[in-house]
Amino acid sequence: MYICPLLEEVNIAIWQDVRMEDVPALPDSLVLEIFHHLPHNAVLKAGLTCHQWLAVSRDEFLWRELFYSYYRIPRSVPRHPAAVSWYREFKRLYDCIPCVEVQTLKEHHDQVLHLAFSHRGHRFSSCSKDCTVKLWDTERPDGTIALVHSSSMRDFNWGYTQFSQFNADDTLLLVSGVYLGPHHSSSGEIAVISLENYTLLSRVRNKPYDVFGCWLNETHLISGNLHWIGNMTSCSVLWLNKAFQDVESENVNVVKRLFKIQNINASTIRTVMVAHCRRHDTPDLLLDYEAQSQARALAQQAGHKNQHQPLLFDLGGTDSEEEEEGCDEEEDEQQPHGGVRPLAAHVPQLKLAPLERVIQGRCSGVTEERELETKVAMLMGQSHTKASDPSSLSNCGAEGSEDKTYLLFTTGSLTYSPHQIGIKRIMPDQMTTCGPVLGEERSSDEFFDSLDHVIDIHGHIIGMGLSPDHRYLYVNSRAWPANCVISDPMSPPPIAEEIDLHVIDLKSLREERRSLRAHRAFTPNDECFFIFLDVSRDFVASGAEDKHGYIWDRHYNICLAKLQHTDVVNSVAFSPADQELLLSASDDSTIKVWRSPRMVRLAQSPSRPMRPRNILASLLSRRTSNLNTNGNVNININGKP
Repeated sequence: MYICPLLEEVNIAIWQDVRMEDVPALPDSLVLEIFHHLPHNAVLKAGLTCHQWLAVSRDEFLWRELFYSYYRIPRSVPRHPAAVSWYREFKRLYDCIPCVEVQTLKEHHDQVLHLAFSHRGHRFSSCSKDCTVKLWDTERPDGTIALVHSSSMRDFNWGYTQFSQFNADDTLLLVSGVYLGPHHSSSGEIAVISLENYTLLSRVRNKPYDVFGCWLNETHLISGNLHWIGNMTSCSVLWLNKAFQDVESENVNVVKRLFKIQNINASTIRTVMVAHCRRHDTPDLLLDYEAQSQARALAQQAGHKNQHQPLLFDLGGTDSEEEEEGCDEEEDEQQPHGGVRPLAAHVPQLKLAPLERVIQGRCSGVTEERELETKVAMLMGQSHTKASDPSSLSNCGAEGSEDKTYLLFTTGSLTYSPHQIGIKRIMPDQMTTCGPVLGEERSSDEFFDSLDHVIDIHGHIIGMGLSPDHRYLYVNSRAWPANCVISDPMSPPPIAEEIDLHVIDLKSLREERRSLRAHRAFTPNDECFFIFLDVSRDFVASGAEDKHGYIWDRHYNICLAKLQHTDVVNSVAFSPADQELLLSASDDSTIKVWRSPRMVRLAQSPSRPMRPRNILASLLSRRTSNLNTNGNVNININGKP
């Protein structure tokens, strides 16, 4: 019953800077009880008042309560395994999120579609509808980011650049774009640029263009091609290409077929990426899925029906903290509305007219023809597909098992909308273009390669990203209605405006049933485009069509910040060298640079004087200081009076 008057007296002491000698001494237990009723910023400010309050303001039980209450995390979710204290964990989420805009880059003249950092983090690249790929320097002395090079792909008949990726040693840049062919048809092309002199080393055709392409290793990249067998049936061929030709190219292949995979119901393989499974002995993050699932079930039982409302926290400046700890711790280019890049079915031009009639419902009997074609394609696939090796994906994380490389891509089996994640292991002898041009020999009856594993997302997949250790795959998707039935492959179900961010453990090949949600998209299923996401050690970020980027904590599954633009946010990218630096790219033609409040505060604070490196000079300076304090004769470093 004495808490309220004491709280009022404490607030007077804090906010009006009353001398602590005028405040009656309180026992630690009572001060702790008072702090339990204060917000976290008031607790931090109170801790600056005196030594007693500082000690109490660091109480672990106090910060445990503040942590769960402020971030609204179910108490059954454990603390991050790497956290050393509740106070520091609160501070990490509050002070280390890259949510402060520090710079806006306006060198692009059209929608910016994709961002990619080098592995060292010293540079990043950007792709845009202005058909350029630009390179930026992140290591300037003043902390700003500056443009260092720009290459236009207009001369190669590109419509625009859409994706880029640095190779493992940051010497080459893969750039993927839309190639404008005759009769307004468009496929894709991949260009390889040297980062030493910015010369174009090679160009590789890529079809469909939203395969994007990716690096397999330092010198080889993966591209795609598509061959139509019927109206609804096709096969996707994935090729391994050497990034450049050299003297040995006269005797060594520069291209080799990796896989040939059958597609049904107008689906195609898209969005290829490579994951290196390194036994996962030391994953970059341990996620307690069971505890979080139990916490969600308890929350639902408690009546919290709106589980997907984003909880956004005030992550502004931290002036209330003590300063003493601040330094230690589309088919073609002509798209409607400019922001829509449809991932429509890639069907041959000769088949377009009947497909249009099917979509509009004007062709009777076509449904039966499609069903018959699908059945024939499945029978052909069953009899002409090379059997998969059941052990190829097993025991990935087992002790003593070898490193494995997986090819990940989006695909489908029910409709042309990408709704499945396909996984295929790449064997060691497939890592180079040496050997037979068509790769491993097949028997005469084996025409297609089988997939090693398939994960159905039950929705339209619009983005994928790997965690830094390649253990977890994060997937952006827009869900289909529950229990929907797809009767027409060319008419996929409507998709939700909410974007679900799924997490797939590549060790267990299991989707963890706890999707993140806060971001939204509005384009219909026949027009929706890729929303690129990125994953750092602790955070995951994604763009959205609601003119914001979003940041979540990977362990606690909470949305921590919104990053504002004036149009669709297409891509985000964390610096691999510093996860407190984040970039976002938008249809508003800008790239925004975001840093954490901690980094902004450190950049604005005056630099500390350099400590002397010479031990003798340091000792003599200390002795000089002691002599001056005792009133003795001044002696400088040289020992002269």
